[in-house]
Amino acid sequence: MLAAAVKDTSATAAKNHQPSAKSGTGGAAEGPKHRSYADRDPVVPSVGGPRGEPLPAGAGGLPAADVAGADHPCARAVPQGQLPGRPRHPLRERPVRHRRCVRDERRHEPLPQRGEARARARDGDGAVRAARGRGGPPAGAALGAELAEARAPPHLHRRQDREEAGGAHRQGRHPARAGVPTGVSLNHCAAHFTPNCGTDEKIVLDYDDVMKIDFGTQINGRIIDCAWTVAMNEGKYENLLRAVRESTYEGVKQAGIDVRLCDVGAAIEEVMESYEVEINNKVYPVKSIRNLTGHNIAPYVIHGGKSVPIVKGGEQTKMEEGELFAIETFGTTGRGYVAEEGDCSHYMMVPGGETMPLRSERASALLKHIHQNYNTLAFCRKWLDRAGEDRHLLALNQLCEAGAVHKYPPLCDVRGCYTAQVEHTILLRPTAKEVLSKGDDY
Repeated sequence: MLAAAVKDTSATAAKNHQPSAKSGTGGAAEGPKHRSYADRDPVVPSVGGPRGEPLPAGAGGLPAADVAGADHPCARAVPQGQLPGRPRHPLRERPVRHRRCVRDERRHEPLPQRGEARARARDGDGAVRAARGRGGPPAGAALGAELAEARAPPHLHRRQDREEAGGAHRQGRHPARAGVPTGVSLNHCAAHFTPNCGTDEKIVLDYDDVMKIDFGTQINGRIIDCAWTVAMNEGKYENLLRAVRESTYEGVKQAGIDVRLCDVGAAIEEVMESYEVEINNKVYPVKSIRNLTGHNIAPYVIHGGKSVPIVKGGEQTKMEEGELFAIETFGTTGRGYVAEEGDCSHYMMVPGGETMPLRSERASALLKHIHQNYNTLAFCRKWLDRAGEDRHLLALNQLCEAGAVHKYPPLCDVRGCYTAQVEHTILLRPTAKEVLSKGDDY
């Protein structure tokens, strides 16, 4: 019975859909009673070309827009079906876990207006804007060694900024100038070397030398510290340079609010010591220099009191919101430990050192010059020579013996080894960390 019903229904449907024998110009009324309104519209080809021309038909009668052949713009942009990956940057802003929803110092502040809140989130306070450089190139990026020391970086563009900077300079606040002497440490010397006037100026850079360029700039005491390593024979030391670069990036990646400093050091050491370098047919493991560290930066003080180790087992102290940190790593083919060696070139006045009583008038005059021009910022002997303070070594040693000034001699590993360094300065913001020393070319 079911088969007979299906057969009968099919026969009826076929009979109803047959065209009428009387259909013609006047037989339209005897055709199907209900027709689609789309039948009344003319057939227009798809328009998709750049000049409005119809797209050619593709496989199976489909338009070419549906069958992306070799001539399709998408196919030309992505050859062989290789889709481009998402752009990645090891120093992009990364969200930071923030457990304190309301900081103590902001708890009793009035709620800002919507525009003020956006501006604060974007630019931060005045100290942060000074550290960024007011829209100029990042402090510490793309400045030559002598250029960084000879003049202030071009951060002050507006007339108001220049006037404020001039007033600050007259008050001894040093608005924009070199923050630390430019270090050009060679080979086994890891840090704290810049040529003194005299015999050091005869040093010539050789093709096989490895040189660490370490310097910083500052505006109103906000210091940006950075470093990188230059090797003319880059292929020879490729893995050594890569080890310190990747270790520094790993340190930046691990840093954040409430992160323990020891955890950052452990991550840095793991990356650093995963590399080895072959030099003159001999393989050397790359080691972290365990008695050199990164550090936080305070206003007018390059080392603010917290150290960021580059080996495991460091301090349990945590990073905090708003802090400025210099993440720097040192790799070596030597023993992994540095000691003071050679003539000192780097010095720094201790906080309050300008008030210390001195018996020598020459030492007192030199201390006054240091306080007025550098305050607690680091300086070097050749800066004193340029300022007309010649024959200053005896008075400078007296200041060091009195405790008003600290000396920082060159730090060296064993002779014959090679050391490398990379450093960046980061700011811990509430929801991200910002790399202040990163430029297009560094």
